[in-house]
Amino acid sequence: MPTQSLLVGLIGSGIRPSLSPPLHEQEAQAQDLRYVYRIIDLDELGLTAADTPALLTAARRLGFDGLNITHPCKQIILDHLDELSPVAAELRAVNTVVFDGGRAVGHNTDWSGFAHSFRRGLPGAAADHVVQLGAGGAGAAVAYGALSLGAKLLTIVDPNHQRAATLAADLNRLFGTHRARAAHPGRLAEALADADGLIHATPTGMAAHPGLPLSADLLRPRLWVAEIVYRPLETELLRTARALGCRTLGGGGMFLYQAVDAFRLFTGRPADAERMRRHFLTLTDTTGG
Repeated sequence: MPTQSLLVGLIGSGIRPSLSPPLHEQEAQAQDLRYVYRIIDLDELGLTAADTPALLTAARRLGFDGLNITHPCKQIILDHLDELSPVAAELRAVNTVVFDGGRAVGHNTDWSGFAHSFRRGLPGAAADHVVQLGAGGAGAAVAYGALSLGAKLLTIVDPNHQRAATLAADLNRLFGTHRARAAHPGRLAEALADADGLIHATPTGMAAHPGLPLSADLLRPRLWVAEIVYRPLETELLRTARALGCRTLGGGGMFLYQAVDAFRLFTGRPADAERMRRHFLTLTDTTGG
């Protein structure tokens, strides 16, 4: 019989297709845990990101053991938690909340998920200069991951230039001056001219936000392209980049490895990463990615 029972959930917008419930639940079953993972979709409930604090309070009162947090709630939740892990505090973004003794503690496993995926999927990739599109909650995490992996210069481009500038300043404080900079969207072509790689960290390409996040004319074969969107696994950006001869990294790996780390935080047990990877591949094959 299972020796532990847990109730967790995911808060976000347009998240009904998420693979988080079966991925977590299958790993829990393999570890003989009773584990229920619920979807809390803002769109289905007629709510907005501003309702995230109320949902956090409700989950706490209903006895949830933890929550995953995704777009567009990763930053708005910050001021409503009792404690932040050191990395979550540095990034100002949370994707995992653990209820511990009545306290809500925020963590970030996106950055480590991206770093693990990058090491596995793009080994040996040059990173003297990397351009990143997106400076939101997920963008902050992957930027932290990229610099942790050794990127020498990260140029961040976001429609909200002040948000990009703030993130760059935070990263320079953490990693040393001149490691990150912000660029206006109108200077994206200039930034990409001497870049080794492109990280895409916006919702563009998701099922609900189809399309390319930049002009295909800006891509060239020597550029590697890393995507964080994982539904669908094959975004228009990845298809376009691969057709041009670019090395590519899909968003599935980041999703998988952030889940591995979140499972450990929720349960206090290490997940079997290779088993979860097999589960993920089965799920994406079954659902069409």
